[in-house]
This record gives sequence, C-alpha cells and structure tokens, in this order.
Amino acid sequence: MAKRIVLVAGNIGSGKTSLTERIGERMGWRTAFESVVDNPYLSDFYADMKTWSFHLQVFFLGHRAKQYLELWEDPRSAILDRSIYEDAYIFARALHHMGNLSETDYQSYRQLFDLVINRLPAPALLVYLQAPVPILLKRIQQRARSMETGISADYLELLDTYYADWMQNFDLCPVLTIQSADLDFVHKPQHLDVVVEKIQDKLSGKEKIVF
Repeated sequence: MAKRIVLVAGNIGSGKTSLTERIGERMGWRTAFESVVDNPYLSDFYADMKTWSFHLQVFFLGHRAKQYLELWEDPRSAILDRSIYEDAYIFARALHHMGNLSETDYQSYRQLFDLVINRLPAPALLVYLQAPVPILLKRIQQRARSMETGISADYLELLDTYYADWMQNFDLCPVLTIQSADLDFVHKPQHLDVVVEKIQDKLSGKEKIVF
C-alpha cells in the first residue's frame, strides 16, 4: 500500500490514543500524539483559561503543523492521534463560546489557522470515533488524569455538537465513522481486526454494501 497519512478524531475519551497506538503497531506505521509533557502552556492554561487560551491554541497549531509536515516528508505511512482541524473547529470554538477566548483573539487565531492549513497536504483518511457522553465521562473518570478533573457532561455535550457541525462540512478526505462505545481495542484483538479491515478497505477505495 502507498504511503498514507491517517488522522484519528473524536471527543475526549472516545479511544483515539488506544486506537492510534494499536493501528501503528499492527500496520507498522509511524504514530504521533498530542503534546502534553513538553507543552509549556498546559499547566498555566488549566490554572487560568482566560489568560492562556490564545497562547495554548497557537502553540498547538504550530506543534501539529510541524508534526504533520515531518510525517508527510517521511516515506512511511503514519497515523495521528487528534487532527489539527479539531483545534479550531472544536476546541478554539468552545473556548470562544465559554468566554475564555475573546472575539479579537479568536478571529486572529482563525486567520492564522486558515493560513497554515491551506498549505498542508490533505490526509488520506479521517477516522472519527463516536461514543455517548456518559461513556466518555466514565472513561475519563476511570483514567483519572489530574488535568481532566474539571471536564463535565455539559462540556462534552458542547464538544459533541461542534463535532457534528464539523463532520457535516468536512470534505478534505474520506471519513470512516466508528461507534466506539462497545469497542475495546486494547483487550479484544477481534475488535481491532474489524477496524483495521475497515481502514484498509476505505484506503483502497472498497465499499461493501450489505442488504
């Protein structure tokens, strides 16, 4: 199979990291993940979102664009945990809606975002993971990350609404939507087998119609 760039998108707790890790292992693809440990703004952001939202979003934009271009120039296929597009269409939009990103900062960020993404090559596939908000909340609570303690059901519902809007207009590449509520990529290899098959079919242009 020719080189491919595949993006994994979805709400917090939808299973993006687990799927990215295991697809990378199974397919022999490079993997890339969100910058957390080396993010200079994250701790300040969670302490004072209104002050640091713009800084954080600009950092993520530069980090993801650099990451994407490095993987694009590598001859190996790659799969990325979260896409650069979600930063603007989901998270920056939510920060603006909640009053943590001013109108001026939001418009400045969107202008920079549009400039950057218009110069990025299109991915081959976007894998969109969906799960009901109660499932997402349960997973978030189970993994008990300190930075996620403030995530509420209302916030996840808001993000879900923005994901639905984004998916209606996303046309850069084919989209494979997977309902992940009952999937366990970590402990049930058969679940991963099904997803791998669907990804391979989508990348090769195969479509199966079952009546």
